[in-house]
Amino acid sequence: MFIKSLEIYTGNQIIRSIRFHAGLNLIIDTTSAIETKKTGNNVGKTTVIELVDFCFGAKPGILYKDKENEKDEYELVKNFLIAHDIHIKATFADNLHAENAQTVTIERNFLNRPAAIRKINGKQISLKDFDTTLIHCFYPDLQNKKPTFRQLVSHNLRYREENLEKTIKTLDKYTTLEEYETLYVYLLGCPFQGSEQKQNLIEKLKEDLNYLNRLTKTKSKAAYKIGLTLITQDIDKLNKRKESLDIDAKFKNHVMQLDNIKYAINKTSSIQSRLKMRKQLIEEAVAELSKQISNINLKQLKDLYTEASNNVAGIQKTFDDLVEYHNKMIQQKVKYISSDLSDIIKQIESNDEKLNVLLIQEKELSITIKKHETFDTLEQIIEELNENYRIKGEYEGILDQIETTEKSIANEKGQLQKINDPLFSQDFDTRLQKKIDTFNTFFSTISKTLYGELYYLTKEIVTDKKTGKLYEFKSFNANMSSGKKQGEILCFDLAYILFARKEHIPCMEFLMNDKKELLHNNQLQKVADFVMENNIQLILPMLRDKVPEGLLRPDTVVLELSQDSKLFRIEETEHKQATGRI
Repeated sequence: MFIKSLEIYTGNQIIRSIRFHAGLNLIIDTTSAIETKKTGNNVGKTTVIELVDFCFGAKPGILYKDKENEKDEYELVKNFLIAHDIHIKATFADNLHAENAQTVTIERNFLNRPAAIRKINGKQISLKDFDTTLIHCFYPDLQNKKPTFRQLVSHNLRYREENLEKTIKTLDKYTTLEEYETLYVYLLGCPFQGSEQKQNLIEKLKEDLNYLNRLTKTKSKAAYKIGLTLITQDIDKLNKRKESLDIDAKFKNHVMQLDNIKYAINKTSSIQSRLKMRKQLIEEAVAELSKQISNINLKQLKDLYTEASNNVAGIQKTFDDLVEYHNKMIQQKVKYISSDLSDIIKQIESNDEKLNVLLIQEKELSITIKKHETFDTLEQIIEELNENYRIKGEYEGILDQIETTEKSIANEKGQLQKINDPLFSQDFDTRLQKKIDTFNTFFSTISKTLYGELYYLTKEIVTDKKTGKLYEFKSFNANMSSGKKQGEILCFDLAYILFARKEHIPCMEFLMNDKKELLHNNQLQKVADFVMENNIQLILPMLRDKVPEGLLRPDTVVLELSQDSKLFRIEETEHKQATGRI
């Protein structure tokens, strides 16, 4: 798919309409180099790439948030995008020259739900389905959720720090090797069905391994088992000591009585608490109803009565009857609601007396028991037993968690092994290597033509002790020179488009690259010739001073910006709306 156009508009006013073509497409800042240093070069060249990324699902903050500190926002741009309901529409086509070409149109605005516009081919798409719908439009053969759409287009839109300086690892710094494995295996035309499951399993496996490390940080599983055995032995010894104490029947009876009294106290207290709560609720309801008697608005009631008398003939009741009826009705409600109150109060009083008696009995029995000569020994044994039971429960819980986690880890490793067996088989590895060899014919040829250096893509199988095998991909400079990273990146992306065409792999056939001012004039001319000859779109935002005069032609420059004509034309647009010219 090529990018055909990008439109910025509000209402019926077109702010910008950019038409792209095959070959080199330049977005030029016409500000001179001296003026650029003074103004900060903030005219919107890179913003064109950001707008395409926005259409591909990026968050709107990429347009107005500071790249180093996202808490800082460029309020002028943010307020403009929202206040004027700015729409962005990007159109893509599988052929730039055929009238009946298949197209995909994406339209978004910057408002929040429910005013958010998020359309693909004119149909509003929910946020959760947006990425999936883009996959169906641009990569119809991709059956899994991984790689994601935004991962797939990370090579095409290079304006972020992570993909401006790295050829292979174009995603953010938190991206794992298994995600890159899934991405490149797909890009090279060797997708595997378990890719999404493998990523999920590795993520879960890492979590379980970390959890197991925390569980065994202070003690190993074996140490917990030994500790549990020793604790169990101590409990048996303490129980035997307890049973061997010379406790007479009278002392046992006192202990039993004390247990029964404590139970009765707890039960009575619970009942008492519920009764007091119920009493409070009744009293609050009665107070609220009583207010309706004292706070009745006699004037309003009088006006209501007069109006009813005028409209309805034959009303027999006087106004005083009406007031009396209202008050009696309230009094009846109060009487009904409070009918149980006296019984509840009696129960509360009775329970208070019962509790007082029980508390006295508890105190007397406790004193009697404590006087018994075996009490101190028994109390000590019970305290030790309670502490040992606490430790035993803790050890048993930890051991149970360790064993459950170990089973989960074993299961995850088993599932990973089933996925990895065919993935790292000789047949698959050979097929993958053939794809890499084919890609390298393009990569090395292009790099030699444009830069006089030989670049290659390599793969190796790395083994992680925790999560198993992975394919890792790297770019390699055969000349071992310092190289030109920007050149390597550009050659890689150009090579991939040619490779994907040959292998019939769906891909974006346009590249949008920022920060290409360091390209030498001769190299830029070579690149311009190459993309035109191979029907590839290369879109470069650049300073006019950095572009050779021979390339500053109507067929290469698609947009000119300056300090007086910035991308969004904010001042001009606001003036038109203020004067009603839209």
